[in-house]
Amino acid sequence: MDEFITRHEHVEFARRMEDEHKRISHRFSSLEEIVREINELTVSVKELAVNMKSMLEEQKSQGERLDVLESRDGEMWRKVVGYAVTAVVGILIGYAFKQIGM
Repeated sequence: MDEFITRHEHVEFARRMEDEHKRISHRFSSLEEIVREINELTVSVKELAVNMKSMLEEQKSQGERLDVLESRDGEMWRKVVGYAVTAVVGILIGYAFKQIGM
């Protein structure tokens, strides 16, 4: 036959089960909070990745514009040097022609 438990044993078992349910409930609450924080972190990382991609594209664009500006200054400097060299060569040729009487 089946053995029956006493009322005291049943109350003790029920109390322990309630304590276990409270612990499990607390752990679930903690886990839900952690999952929520992980989800927020994931969204933040996605936003950061989008912002970084945008910044990279902007940096590339600025680099290209900077290259154009730097080459423009270089071209102007080369033109100035070219004109100065042409003027000096012209003066020398003119002086040489004057010396030979032309």
